[in-house]
Amino acid sequence: MIRPHRTHPLWLAYFLHRLSGLVLALFLPLHFYVISLALTQPERLDGFLRWTEMPVVKLAEVGLVFLLAVHIFGGLRLMALEFLPWSGRQKTLAASALAVSFFVSLTFFLRAV
Repeated sequence: MIRPHRTHPLWLAYFLHRLSGLVLALFLPLHFYVISLALTQPERLDGFLRWTEMPVVKLAEVGLVFLLAVHIFGGLRLMALEFLPWSGRQKTLAASALAVSFFVSLTFFLRAV
């Protein structure tokens, strides 16, 4: 059963912002671990960096960049909700944030391949 409020476009913006925040929070400890390998075990870091050359990992990086862009622009949208008066343009701003996020991740993808 779909709840009526979940069909509103801004609910999708809210959901994407929460999901991207969760995925980024799960990614950060792994990222810090890999950075620590540069200081403690450089040979393991070299093996990890070879693994990152796989196409599926590059595709995952594109997804990560997309989620980062979604989270940044979603946060800006939330700040606009807090500090600007409400207007019908909020849906347009949310859609624009999503479009810019796609553009950023596509640009990253084209540079990665």
